[in-house]
Amino acid sequence: MQKKIYVAGMFDDDTAGKVDTAVKSVAGVASCTANASKAQVLVDFDESVGGIEDAINSAISSIGIEVLS
Repeated sequence: MQKKIYVAGMFDDDTAGKVDTAVKSVAGVASCTANASKAQVLVDFDESVGGIEDAINSAISSIGIEVLS
């Protein structure tokens, strides 16, 4: 499943890279592309993994980025 997540507080490519790394470390995530200029994170993940969406949101929040949707 592919999901677009809007975020606040991701202002530069360095922060976007940290978000990419954190989200890619979540089990079941196939790919992640964080885009600071669009304030969004595009994640492709296996929706059959229990709790994965919460884990992705937690990974983003752990960098200090606010998940909006």
